[in-house]
Amino acid sequence: MQNPRNFHVLPPKFFLFVVASAQRRFSVCMAVLFVSAIGFVAQAQIMVPSSSGASPSGNAMPQGMNANNLPANIQQQIKGQTGPAKGQAGQTGVQGRTSPTSQSRATRAQLTNPKNGQLTAVAATDTADQGPQTDEEIIKAGALRAQRRELEDKRQRTFGYLLFNDPAMEKTFEPNLNIATPRNYVVGPGDQLTIQMFGFSEADFSQTVSPDGNVYFAQATGVGPVFVSGLTIEQMKARIVGRLSKRFVGLRASTYGPQNTYLEISLGGTIRSIRVSVTGDAVRPGTYTLSSLSTVMNAIYQAGGPNDIGSYRKVQLIRNNKVAATLDLYDYLINGIQRNDLRLQDNDNIRFTTFLEKIEITGTVKRANIFEMLPGETLDRLLFYAGDFAAQAYKNRLKVTRLTDREVKVIDVTTPEFKTFLMQDGDVVTVERLLDRFENQITIEGAVYRPGQYSLDNNQTLKKLISTAEGLKGDAFIGRITIVRTREDLAIENLSINLANIMAGTEPDIPLQREDQVIVPSRFDQVQLANISVQGEVNSPDTEMPYMAHMTLNDALLRTGGLKESAAASMVEVIRRKKDADPRSPSAQIAETFRFNVNRDLSINSDANKDFILEPFDQIIVRRSPNYAVQTYAFVSGEVIIPGSYPIRTKDQKISDLINQAGGLTPQAYVEGATLVRPVKLSADEIQRKQKAIEEVANNSTKSVVETDVIRPNVAEPIGINLKRILAKPGSSEDILLQEGDTLRIPKLLETVRIQGEVQLANTVKYRAGQTFQDYISQTGGFTSKSQRKRAFVIYANGSVDRTRKFMFFNVYPRVEPGSEIVIPRRAATPLTAQQILTSTVGVAGSLLTLVTTLILISRVK
Repeated sequence: MQNPRNFHVLPPKFFLFVVASAQRRFSVCMAVLFVSAIGFVAQAQIMVPSSSGASPSGNAMPQGMNANNLPANIQQQIKGQTGPAKGQAGQTGVQGRTSPTSQSRATRAQLTNPKNGQLTAVAATDTADQGPQTDEEIIKAGALRAQRRELEDKRQRTFGYLLFNDPAMEKTFEPNLNIATPRNYVVGPGDQLTIQMFGFSEADFSQTVSPDGNVYFAQATGVGPVFVSGLTIEQMKARIVGRLSKRFVGLRASTYGPQNTYLEISLGGTIRSIRVSVTGDAVRPGTYTLSSLSTVMNAIYQAGGPNDIGSYRKVQLIRNNKVAATLDLYDYLINGIQRNDLRLQDNDNIRFTTFLEKIEITGTVKRANIFEMLPGETLDRLLFYAGDFAAQAYKNRLKVTRLTDREVKVIDVTTPEFKTFLMQDGDVVTVERLLDRFENQITIEGAVYRPGQYSLDNNQTLKKLISTAEGLKGDAFIGRITIVRTREDLAIENLSINLANIMAGTEPDIPLQREDQVIVPSRFDQVQLANISVQGEVNSPDTEMPYMAHMTLNDALLRTGGLKESAAASMVEVIRRKKDADPRSPSAQIAETFRFNVNRDLSINSDANKDFILEPFDQIIVRRSPNYAVQTYAFVSGEVIIPGSYPIRTKDQKISDLINQAGGLTPQAYVEGATLVRPVKLSADEIQRKQKAIEEVANNSTKSVVETDVIRPNVAEPIGINLKRILAKPGSSEDILLQEGDTLRIPKLLETVRIQGEVQLANTVKYRAGQTFQDYISQTGGFTSKSQRKRAFVIYANGSVDRTRKFMFFNVYPRVEPGSEIVIPRRAATPLTAQQILTSTVGVAGSLLTLVTTLILISRVK
């Protein structure tokens, strides 16, 4: 590539190279899509071919997908891998296996030996350190990964695969070494035998079978070696007894007497090992070292069971070059029967044959898997392997997808054909679900005693359905009922029926259909719900009391708990709406009022309206008696003779009356400091109106700021009073009327004055009669340079305030009384210095002089 500095002089060949690269990238993308489609559509197992390029099952591989033309970096990675996981072809490391001896050699063998039936080409998963890959290599690696995922998914769905490849079940298929010696056990070299003779003669001949298959007895017995290899336990015992009986005649009954000596033979603690070969289409074929108590199933599990093309239905046990037994693993997987599960012998061969037919069943069955079937087995047998239909399965017809010589076809198999329909390799059986609808359900609802769903088979007409629903209720509106019907085209139609005529027999009965919905309305559904309102001075007001026919005024008052003590019994009103008001009359009556005098026992003092009948939507109002008042109290505290709460006996009771009730003032009472605190309760509407008024004033104010306290619904406000004037002239305008909750506070004589604000030292000093405002300021060190003297004010003990006034150039300060508080505000602006005052004065004088001079000149010009 040229130097980047010379990019402006690139040759024309560079642009041709860019165009060619773009075309090449487009071709690569199309190839990726084509190969991916092949990987997902393929139905047969995808195998790595031999040099001929064909898989063992006869299916041709896609062009270019054999082991010989894989990319070099993928071949190198395949050769260097350590082996696939358990359950896949080429796994090594099984105890006792003798071949192959090298995992890398086994991996290479898988690439050229298709008999395993496995997908042996492993796609590269990390090629970061292999250098850059070409587009062709990336395509092939992606195709291999897709094929591998498809094959692994197919393995997982094959019935029986998980049993032989589940690590959690590894201990399940180990032989039991603690069982009693089987009588048909075949003895061989290396077996440890326990031979005990007891009875009249006793001896222990326990030993291990020699490599040449003999057991030896002591020379004193005169027996010598006995060949036992290849004999069962029973046969060996008979042979040994026959040889020992020549020396120990008691082992058999004879002319010398009955049998009095016995011989027992069993296997000892060490069980010999045998070597068994597993060949054919197994996951892990090879030679295994097993216990002599192992059976064929133990060896099958060690070999991982059949591989992708291995058969579960035909596993052969070959002994002495003859087929000794054939196992059908489905007997064990489905029925739990271990038929032909013989005990293994040394040099036995277990051969996995190739499957003939595999059929997949999907949908609503209990086991949706891929099953292996024998030639001649039918669809009925496949359903047995799948555990039969699930509860929601559609059983009348199954869909079978079958591969023909040229294409794929679909076959519908009905129930009578299940037992005769033969299955073929590659079939896919689909079991569909039931339709989400009822074939014979009808519904009735409304004014019947038992609404709900019913069977059409037993209720084919409308009258029969109503009879089954226990009949109509008394409020049934039978003049017009509704049948909502779903037609075959799923359209909904509404049928209006006169049930009264059908019940009377003047019209024919109506036949019902599937999914009909019969609705019997109630008369109460046709009218507006009416109620009665009772409010006012009753114990339990009710504004939505249900109306009942013939309900009287007494009944309504009784249901609300009767009248309160505060009720004005002579002013009970019933307001009734008018239904026939003249719309053309401007003064038409729209409501009618009835007034009653009701006794405390709720009887009416009127013979004409003794039982006044209410109508729907009547409103009953029981007003409050104008003469009724609840006891209210005012409170007095502080320097009175008897402080406490006192009743407000009259509407015009005042503060002076409250002091008289409390026995008068004590000698220490400070009359000038008395305050009255009154609770103020505001409704939500009053708070809203006050807040709105304040906001309007604030918005209209352009030169001032309106600041107020937050308005609260319940607050206690102090009221400034002059108790001295009240006591001097009781009943005057100063003597305020008492209200409920008022509190009169009369403090003890106060002898201090508090000074705060902008003074030299804020302090509280003793009150002295005759001292003025300035005297108390002097006791704090005087004003500061920032004191705003003309704004000073005094807060008195009773809560009232007095401010400083101005007389010409002098400040007239308010008087100071005991308990007062003097407040000196602070000036916000900084006071001018002497130099600033002088400068300002000179400037103003200069301006005036200039103005005077200008006026003189103007006058002379005129």
